[in-house]
Amino acid sequence: MHIGIDFDNTIVSYDSVFHRVATERGLVPPGVAPTKLEVRNWLRAAGQEDVWTELQGYVYGARMSDADAYPGAIAFFRWARKTGVPVSIISHRTREPFLGPRYDLHEAARTWVKTFLCDGAPLVPPERVHFETTKETKLRRIGEAVVTHFIDDLPEILLADSFPTGVEPILFDPDGHHVDAGSALFRARSWDEIHQYVAAGWKAAF
Repeated sequence: MHIGIDFDNTIVSYDSVFHRVATERGLVPPGVAPTKLEVRNWLRAAGQEDVWTELQGYVYGARMSDADAYPGAIAFFRWARKTGVPVSIISHRTREPFLGPRYDLHEAARTWVKTFLCDGAPLVPPERVHFETTKETKLRRIGEAVVTHFIDDLPEILLADSFPTGVEPILFDPDGHHVDAGSALFRARSWDEIHQYVAAGWKAAF
């Protein structure tokens, strides 16, 4: 067993940090719900698409350290480490923002990963943390990593024609946006569900 996991919106939840930064900058009124989606929708409806694009670069770069892990995600990584199940992070994001100040978005994400330790060692070894710049190279990396399972919040990745054969796709859908994703995917609403599902498979292998 070798678990591959996407990063943005799968391990990391950006709801609180996007709302916090948008509020700090006076970009949204008090009534906007504290989620990334609602901040995006309000700015787009207000004709502020470029502001939204710049905000993403700032959050994914300068404010990456303020982002939260989804509940249960770090506990899953700790379980995997203690049981000897290899985990790889395989994600895609641009190297730099499209608008605004320049940040190394890959390095910001790697730094976030390094903050989580188990017995003094990283939960995910640096050599198993991969950030690609396109979906195509991400899919190729999933195949090269020889994972048995891959967890992602995007059905378009898990159902892509080039998704590696023999890898079990797991859809992380905490907000229930993809109820029609298809029966080919195990769909989990929480990391606790993923943990239980993967741990059951691990036990069954012995």
